[in-house]
Amino acid sequence: MSDRAKDILASLSRSDATRRRAMLRDLDDMTRREFLRRGGRTTAVAGAAAALFAAGIPLRGAAQETPPAVSLPEMTSIPDSLKGSGEVVVCSFGGALQAAQREAYFKPFEQLSGIKVIEAEGPDPAKVKAMVDTGNVEWDVAEWDRSTVMQLETEGDYWEEIDYSLFDTANIDEARRYKFSVDMLPYATVIGYRTDAFSEAPQSQADFYDLETFPGPRSTEAGTGGLVPFLEGATIAAGVAPAEVYPIDIEAAFEKLSEIRDEVVKFWETGAQPAQLLTDNEVVMAHAWNGRLYDIQQAGAPVDIQWNQGMLATDVWAITKGAPNVENAQKFSAFITLPEPQARLTLLIPYGFVNNKAAELIPAERLTSIPTAPDIVSMLFERNTEWWVENREAVLERWNEWILE
Repeated sequence: MSDRAKDILASLSRSDATRRRAMLRDLDDMTRREFLRRGGRTTAVAGAAAALFAAGIPLRGAAQETPPAVSLPEMTSIPDSLKGSGEVVVCSFGGALQAAQREAYFKPFEQLSGIKVIEAEGPDPAKVKAMVDTGNVEWDVAEWDRSTVMQLETEGDYWEEIDYSLFDTANIDEARRYKFSVDMLPYATVIGYRTDAFSEAPQSQADFYDLETFPGPRSTEAGTGGLVPFLEGATIAAGVAPAEVYPIDIEAAFEKLSEIRDEVVKFWETGAQPAQLLTDNEVVMAHAWNGRLYDIQQAGAPVDIQWNQGMLATDVWAITKGAPNVENAQKFSAFITLPEPQARLTLLIPYGFVNNKAAELIPAERLTSIPTAPDIVSMLFERNTEWWVENREAVLERWNEWILE
């Protein structure tokens, strides 16, 4: 691969890291607000998360003054193939997300497998590269955006192949399984709208762009702050079927975006911004991440989600090449994608699951807010990471021109 292509991959990796950090800040914000609603005081988000989980309180907003504690599916046994001894070092992103993973994944894995989980924080591809190059690997398995895994694939042998013989592959779609990683945290970019703004709800991306039938100010994703504009939504609004969005016609997408430009009061750079704009009635519709919209719904905002033609994306687990506990890392990765751990995490944070049987363990009312729920996932299309790897630079160059026109 050329140096220019590697630069594009690196740039995309930084962009996805920015997106992920914004999502994690959202989760931490949700945790802090829930803690305060319960009458607690805290000065650190991580402390709030720990206190919430110790009390059995889910990481989600609540309209009630004293919401019931979340009930997580119990696990009493696992396949013998996932049992062992020793330890596994797992690196995630700290804060509320890692607190949720601790309850959903780490504790039951330790109890049922006999393998101790050693936690680390702050996945960094430069560190993985240095670890492998020097033969001093500290992280066995870590959470990444898939573009980061792809980037290091082009630079050398930095990942272990996933051993799917240990996995519940009958219930994990093939599209969620890659050679060097496996999906683990699905989330969606969807349309959020104020229910008091329209007599009939918007049904599609075309409706988001229809200023006559659905008048009022909008907000959508920027091409700054490490993010990229939601060209997929513009492309679908222009008449392209969701299944045929890629390859995106960049110029046509920007032409469509121009149709609503005067009504976009904010091209947002953090996940909190569209949610706050909807809450404050500064916009009537916004593209936003589903978890942030769920939070303001629980806080009482007159906002609903239109899932149709939303975009599904996800993080992955990947095992570091030469990991000292590679066998245990394979077992851990297989364990957390079982139905029960997947359902446990979904009940703690408002994001999706990758094991289809997890839906059977989640209450019906909760499934209405989860992007991978059977009735919702069929309405979404998958973000094409490969296309963005090849085209992100061109999109941002056009954005920088367009925003000044």
